[in-house]
Amino acid sequence: MAKEKTLGIIHASHITIDAMKPYIERYLPGVPIMHLCDDTIQRDNIAAGAGVIPKRNYSKFVEYAHNLEEAGVSMILLACSTFNYAAELARPLIDIPIAQIDRPMMEQAVQTGSRIGLLATLATTVPSSERLLDIAAAEAGKAITRKTVLCEEAFEAYSAGDIERHNQILKDAVASLSEEVDCIVMAQLSMSALAPVLGETKVPVYNSGETGFLRVKEMLERL
Repeated sequence: MAKEKTLGIIHASHITIDAMKPYIERYLPGVPIMHLCDDTIQRDNIAAGAGVIPKRNYSKFVEYAHNLEEAGVSMILLACSTFNYAAELARPLIDIPIAQIDRPMMEQAVQTGSRIGLLATLATTVPSSERLLDIAAAEAGKAITRKTVLCEEAFEAYSAGDIERHNQILKDAVASLSEEVDCIVMAQLSMSALAPVLGETKVPVYNSGETGFLRVKEMLERL
């Protein structure tokens, strides 16, 4: 009898657990999920400031990845954008596949056009998201220009439970940014809340919930 495939997800904040539920239901129905969440990771990332990740947080990710591997999961997903580099550091140390939620979105964006808009709601996410976008472009042999827009008030609204205001702020930002770019990536999984109400846009707008869980589904099927 074939072993049941299980997905282990490492969260740096409980916010991403709720944000991904619609995508788990759509792309991974019936797949057992093991969530491992440590809110202190995001707390300490934010406290350290944009562009600085406490080394302890990278260690924590490796520890949690080992925990999930020992628990028997088939693959691991890192749900945090701010310290996406943790997935790269852990891969040589873990014997099962590790995916990062934003990587498929970045790869799709660089195939879409050369002028890419990066829309973020958390300042600490910006440097790591820009880095990941540049890596995806370099690996694809694409020359790109980036236009980054930070809407911190949207994250404040989301954290307070005001999803309607979060979405309206991002809608306005998408409309403005669309005048300058070929496509837009939304830097955090929480921003996927906009997708169901976004409607028609001038340029493609990618979110990591859609692209990330489609990739996870494909990876699990190949195992």
